[in-house]
Amino acid sequence: MPAPLTELLAANLDRGFAELVRTHGGSVYAVLLRLNGSPRDVEDLVQDTFLRAYTALRDYAPERRRALQPRAWLLAIGTNVWRNHVRTLTRRPAAEAGVDVQDLPLADGSPGPEQRAEHAYERGRLVAALAALPEHHRLPVVLRHVGELSYTEIAELLGRPVGTVKAQVSRGLAALRDMPRPAAEEVGG
Repeated sequence: MPAPLTELLAANLDRGFAELVRTHGGSVYAVLLRLNGSPRDVEDLVQDTFLRAYTALRDYAPERRRALQPRAWLLAIGTNVWRNHVRTLTRRPAAEAGVDVQDLPLADGSPGPEQRAEHAYERGRLVAALAALPEHHRLPVVLRHVGELSYTEIAELLGRPVGTVKAQVSRGLAALRDMPRPAAEEVGG
C-alpha cells in the first residue's frame, strides 16, 4: 500500500511534491479557472501557486508536512495568488484589448463537435455568471462546488465562521439561479 501523500512529503519533499502536483493540480486549475475565467491567465496562476507551495514546504518541518490538508492548503495559496493577480490588474492600466480565444477541449473521441460546442457555450455562460457575482459570494461557491471543500475547510481558509460561509454559498447559488437567461441567439442567413 503506497504511503499517504503527507507521509511522502515528510519523507522526501521532491517525490512528495511531484505526487502533490499530480494529485491536486486539476483541482487547483479548476478552481482558479472558475475564479478568474481566463484560461490564458490561469496556467500562470497555477504555476505560481505550486511555486509558492514548494517554497513554503522547503521550510516546513516533516511534522508540519504530515499535518497538512493538502487540497485545502493548496486552494488557500491559489486563492491568495488569484487575489494578488486581481489587485495587480486593478492597479495597472488595461492592456490593449485583444481577442481571447478559448482553449478547445482535448479530443478524446467521446463527444462530437456539436456536443463540444454546447458544452463550451454552457461553460462560457457559467464562467460569465460566476464572474458577475461579488467576490464574497463567488469565492465560497467555487471553493465548495468546484474545489469540493467542506464548509469547515472553506471557513478556515477564508477566516470566516462556518455559518457565514454556508450563507454566502447559499446566496451565491441563489444569485446564479436568479441571473437572467440569455435571449435566444439569432441565426444569420
